[in-house]
Amino acid sequence: MEIDRRTLFGAATLPLATGSLGAGVAGEDWDSLARRYDVTRDVIQLEHGNWGMMARPVLDAYKAMVERVNRDTSYYARRTMIGDLEAVRARLAGAMGVAPDELALTRNATEAMKALILQYNRLKPGDAVLYADLDYDSMQAAMESLAARRGVRVIRIALPEPATHESLIGAYRAAFDADPAIRMALLTHVSHRTGLVLPVAGIAAIARERGIDVLVDAAHSVGQLDFRLQDLQADFVGFNLHKWIGAPLGVGALYIRRERIEAIDPDPAESPRAVGILARVHTGTPDYAAQLTLPTALDFQAAIGAPRREARLKALRDRWVRPLRDLPQVQILTPDDSRLYGAITSFRLSGRTSHDENVALARALLEKYRIFAVHRDGLASGSCVRITPSLATHMADLDRLVMAIRALAG
Repeated sequence: MEIDRRTLFGAATLPLATGSLGAGVAGEDWDSLARRYDVTRDVIQLEHGNWGMMARPVLDAYKAMVERVNRDTSYYARRTMIGDLEAVRARLAGAMGVAPDELALTRNATEAMKALILQYNRLKPGDAVLYADLDYDSMQAAMESLAARRGVRVIRIALPEPATHESLIGAYRAAFDADPAIRMALLTHVSHRTGLVLPVAGIAAIARERGIDVLVDAAHSVGQLDFRLQDLQADFVGFNLHKWIGAPLGVGALYIRRERIEAIDPDPAESPRAVGILARVHTGTPDYAAQLTLPTALDFQAAIGAPRREARLKALRDRWVRPLRDLPQVQILTPDDSRLYGAITSFRLSGRTSHDENVALARALLEKYRIFAVHRDGLASGSCVRITPSLATHMADLDRLVMAIRALAG
């Protein structure tokens, strides 16, 4: 199901000229796009980070695929579906700028990252691995498990706050230099806690000089930021397609550079001698209809354009952050360096860093102002509240948020 700009936006189509969406596109064009999503009317939804909403054309395609898979079952699955899924993989590879034999579909980024972390076979007893406080909880747990599984030391660092591009690179350089036994590191491209964008390519270059492999969790960056996988300069990446690409729930992917596939053991459910990236994950029976809908979601995003999408998401973030940045009662946790943020940004009221205080803050936004957001724990500096707009968000929604935070801070 191909989608062009007129289908996407209706009568008000986006101009074809390149440039910043935040400054150069009329608000009604984005409002037209936002109306392609069926957003709840119960609240102002500013928690789009859990998973992404399917736009109506994608939802329609998914319904059609569910009907087909349900109707034809194994008659389709055992005859022609494998070829269709290979075409899906090829379409995704083209969008990501890699080869099809370097990608495997998974159910989510967690499944992909578990395979990378737990099946990475270049560790020996006495080696060390490293992760940071902003990494995803499940990935932290997987890294910690390597102590018992592989006999390695597990190092946890806290990233600088407030962060700068240079201080982030410096934090990893210092950690690598402090322990020459480090052989593998987990990097999260966009933190689910604060939205901080890690300069992955720069850190990966420093790691490579020291013989360290980096495993990149790109769960929140694919579709939120404008990049290709090779831009990360990493050999191992896991990511979601049901967050910022807007595919149905249950679609993610694993990337391993072709020359490095042997560094990841086959899944335990596969033969130990199995070759190729598909043997690195063993999901069983997934939601085939969801996977078959992925090309429609990619077409929908391509009709918008990755540079425009990133600029719009940043403009939505700026709409609420900039009026509050200099308010002493509010602490914004993501810097204003455009290299270090996307759509997601977290905040807290100054001095209120506890779990309970930020649970109460999120509850007050909901109960007093009908704004839905979520608290986040796990930062070295304390808890916070995360704000996550999406393409379904209107600027007026963020203006309401500013009003609410000012009142709560007052």
